[in-house]
Amino acid sequence: MRSPSIIFIAVLLASAAALPHPGPLRIPIRKRSTLARDGIFNLDAARSHIAYSEQKYLGGVAALEHRTGAPEHSSRSHAPTRRAVGADSLSDDGNEMWYGTISVGSPAVEYKVLFDTGSADLFLPASNCGSTCDGHTVYNPNASSSAVDLHQSFSLTYGDGSTVSGEQYTDTVTIASFVAKNQTFGASTQYSTGFQIANFPSDGLMGMAFAEISVFQGSPVVQTLIAEGQLSDLLFAFNLASSGPELRIGGVDTSLYTGSFTYTPVTQQGFWQLSLDSINANNQAISKNVSAIVDTGTTLILGDTLTVGQFYTALNATDVGGGFYTMPCDAMPNVSITIGGKSFPVSAETFNLGSYNSSGNSCIGAVAATGSLGDIWIVGDVFLRNVYSVFDIGQLRVGFADLA
Repeated sequence: MRSPSIIFIAVLLASAAALPHPGPLRIPIRKRSTLARDGIFNLDAARSHIAYSEQKYLGGVAALEHRTGAPEHSSRSHAPTRRAVGADSLSDDGNEMWYGTISVGSPAVEYKVLFDTGSADLFLPASNCGSTCDGHTVYNPNASSSAVDLHQSFSLTYGDGSTVSGEQYTDTVTIASFVAKNQTFGASTQYSTGFQIANFPSDGLMGMAFAEISVFQGSPVVQTLIAEGQLSDLLFAFNLASSGPELRIGGVDTSLYTGSFTYTPVTQQGFWQLSLDSINANNQAISKNVSAIVDTGTTLILGDTLTVGQFYTALNATDVGGGFYTMPCDAMPNVSITIGGKSFPVSAETFNLGSYNSSGNSCIGAVAATGSLGDIWIVGDVFLRNVYSVFDIGQLRVGFADLA
């Protein structure tokens, strides 16, 4: 018997082959960061960011289990005891984000959204959101002729204990001139503090993982585009380098990378989960055969407490609590991740999160420890800013290439 995932991909491939396809299109993206203030590391913001990443992952696991009936995610066999998380658990984050523009409705209204490969749903602030959404562009279903109320409410729990709740709709979503009709998304009537305009310049968030972790049990935007035959190549790619960052839908930009891609298969569909050969410090493999999720919505590289401790022991670093370690600012280590037999360096610039205090002598490393993810690591922007990455839905793989 074929699995639902295989059948789903087969349907997408058949649909994509049936219709003409436009070429790949580029979306410029921007970054917002508050993990450092005036060059000094913001420990409270970083702890909030870790909590966000933890709860986003655990919420995705719960959604995966609810949707697929799988008894549990692969990491849980080694996971420590942790607080229970509901099937619709998310967290807010105003610490580090890559965002660009989409349009929703008829007539189309533009919204800024965080592009997040660590989740699967799209949500925007609703017109009846109230003061918590002041400053954001809000979605008004009464102003869109293509809006359909699904009469399905939702409530998303955030890391600070507040909630975002609202109504699910379908409407027309346009991204880089590609049009996803009848796209399911959430119109939120409340935003927690982390999503208010001072902390979150985007209006909403667009998940780019697989439908299996959708809290709304809907199709993510890119999969909708594939099902409707919008894309010639069933993939998207990110350049998160400081120069010309972009999201490209339906293809890659060959001018932004050198050499060929190193591909590795998705090991469990839902997240963009893959196997890393090793995580290396000063040319020493600290951990091998690491299961990891590639997440553009997470800044740091997050790993289990034991292995991260071993990583920093090899660097003679100092544990300052909260999962973070310091090293001399003028002696950042050589850090790399080996994938598919190729080692990809993490530059000292991206590994160094900033000075630990005003002395400027000790700096924080970007690999942080967490006790909530079991044996799963999360590989975020600290790594992705050093590579050109492609997320291949058609062949269920992720590829990395050196930046041009």
